[in-house]
Amino acid sequence: MTTHQITRLGHQGDGIAEGPIFVPLTLPGEEIAGSPDGQTLRDIRIVTPSPDRVTPPCRHFKSCGGCQLQHASEDFTARWKRQVVETALAAHGISAEIGPVLTSPPGSRRRATLAARRTKKGAMAGFHARGSDTIIEIPDCRLLHPELMAALPLAEDLALDGTSRKAPLAVSVTLSLGGLDVAVRGGKPLDGPLRIMLAGLAQKHDVARLAWDDEVIVTRRAPQQEFGPALVTPAPGAFLQATAEGEAVLLAETETILQGASRIVDLFAGCGTFALPLARRAPVHAVEGDRAMTVALDAGWRHAHGLKPVTTEARDLFRRPLLPDELSGFDGAVIDPPRAGAEAQIAEIARARLPRLAYVSCNPVTFARDARHLLSRGYVIGPVRVIDQFRWSAHVELVAGFTLTNT
Repeated sequence: MTTHQITRLGHQGDGIAEGPIFVPLTLPGEEIAGSPDGQTLRDIRIVTPSPDRVTPPCRHFKSCGGCQLQHASEDFTARWKRQVVETALAAHGISAEIGPVLTSPPGSRRRATLAARRTKKGAMAGFHARGSDTIIEIPDCRLLHPELMAALPLAEDLALDGTSRKAPLAVSVTLSLGGLDVAVRGGKPLDGPLRIMLAGLAQKHDVARLAWDDEVIVTRRAPQQEFGPALVTPAPGAFLQATAEGEAVLLAETETILQGASRIVDLFAGCGTFALPLARRAPVHAVEGDRAMTVALDAGWRHAHGLKPVTTEARDLFRRPLLPDELSGFDGAVIDPPRAGAEAQIAEIARARLPRLAYVSCNPVTFARDARHLLSRGYVIGPVRVIDQFRWSAHVELVAGFTLTNT
């Protein structure tokens, strides 16, 4: 065995020693021992623990890959996630005020993708083990909302007749106002007997909606989501913020940034997380690449009361970003792109000199790149709020405002 000193955490939450050597479940400042295996260590032993080390609250933590940081104190994790943002900004020469980190509470995750497979004795469901395809059962998970935990026996039942022992199912489950909204991938091709079986399972487990490889098998109740005064029924598997608490903070920050805007464009709008609440104050044009999401957003707006006009457009903003002449009628924008960021669209926003922008990001690195472009074109950055919706993970989200100066 060799000994090493952990100097920092990587973006995946692993401890890193000189080499680099990657050591999961360790913290900066710890002296550890282990058996070298390439750039990783096996049979890890903590020689000198960090004062930030705590007892993981979940008994599944050591084997389950669903969480990476349960061995770290909450204060340490918040400091580290703040530092991830600071480092990403500093790499582009950006200095910004960073507000307090908001961490969603335990048991608040309202969507997850479970893995399920048949076994010799029946079936099992849970999360994959850390760095493995092995499925770890999670009956005492501390991450998922209690109502989402009801999906575990459903996932097992789906695997019994819906797949072979060699092909695990991916069971995406989302909490909705109507109950569990379930979308399954990787199973057997649909046929008559399988449809009957799936309909029976939906009733047995009181599922609101069940879809199999994008085809809706049964809708027993509308799986609605509430966005401001609007009720929206997303397509199966559609994007939703991970926790209600995280969504509320992102929305509140966005509303503050765009206060006073008279016409807003929502880019990468999804099903209306921001567009519909913002429409209480101003007309909104929502642009999203997935047509099913824009259809759901539009239907939600049409049945809501007290909202300003909301228009929708299905458009791939990576290939066809809105151009300055299309942006000229707006004085506020919200953008919530995927991890790749929005380099092309940000360039057009800067060219259009759109007065104010709320940028929601799930990747500090691409956010910093896009922020640098805005700052080079005369924008100033406001406070950055770090949102930790993915508790005990290495995932970092944030929201920040940009305002165009008069120069």
